[in-house]
Amino acid sequence: MYNVHGKADKNHLLTQHGPLVKKLAHQLKARLPPSVEVDDLIQAGMIGLLDAINRYEDNHGAQFETYAVQRIRGAMLDELRSSDWLPRSIRQNMRKVEDAVQALTQQLGRAPQESELAKQMQMTLPQFQEMLGECGGHQLIYYEDFHDSSDGVHEHFLDRFATADDTAEPLKGLIDGGFRNAVIDAINLLPEREKILMGLYYEQEMNLKEIGAVLGVSESRVCQLHSQAIARMRSTLREQSWTGAV
Repeated sequence: MYNVHGKADKNHLLTQHGPLVKKLAHQLKARLPPSVEVDDLIQAGMIGLLDAINRYEDNHGAQFETYAVQRIRGAMLDELRSSDWLPRSIRQNMRKVEDAVQALTQQLGRAPQESELAKQMQMTLPQFQEMLGECGGHQLIYYEDFHDSSDGVHEHFLDRFATADDTAEPLKGLIDGGFRNAVIDAINLLPEREKILMGLYYEQEMNLKEIGAVLGVSESRVCQLHSQAIARMRSTLREQSWTGAV
C-alpha cells in the first residue's frame, strides 16, 4: 500500500506484517529454553520489522516479506545474544557431555549409547536425561567458539573450518571454508533416530510435538534427544578441527 507520494505506507506495513513477527517469534521460542520470554522476541522482531521498512526499496530485488524475515530474525538473534539467553551452567554441562561423547567414541569405536554416557558422567540414566532436557536450546555454534576458551583446552574451536579473511563475517567465513560439509558429515555419523530427528527439525521445520508424534515419544524426550544430537555433532566437529579432517 502506498501513500500520496508513492512511498510504501509504513504504518500499513507494520500492521500487515505484525502477525509475521509473532509467528517467527513463536517458531524461535520453540527451540529455546523456558527462560526466554516470547514477548521479548516479539519486541525485538518488531524493531527488526521497522528497520526493514525503513531500509527497503522497491528496487531492492526481493519481495518485501522475504527481506523483512531476514531483518526480523536477525533482530531476534541479536536480542538473544545481548541477553545471554543460555546460562553458562548449561553450556558447561553440555561441554561435559561433548567430552564424554568424544572419550567414549574413541574408546568404543562407535557412537556411545545414553546409558554409557550417563555412566561416563557418573550419573544415573534419569539424571542424565533430565540434564539433557534442561539444556534445550543448546546450539551447534556460539560466538564464543570463535575465540580462545578460558579453560585453555578448547581454544580456536572453529579456526580450521574458517577462511583466512573471516574476521568481519565469521559465519560466512565458516561456510566458505567448508564448514557446511563438515556439519553434513557430523549428521551422518549420528545414531539413526537422532539423524531422523535432525532432518525433521531443520529440513522439514517440524516442532517438537510433531516430531514426537513421528518418533512415538514425548515432546520432552525429543528435547533430550535433540540436545544429545547437538552434543554429538559438536564433539565430532571439535575432533575434526583438531585432526584437520574437514
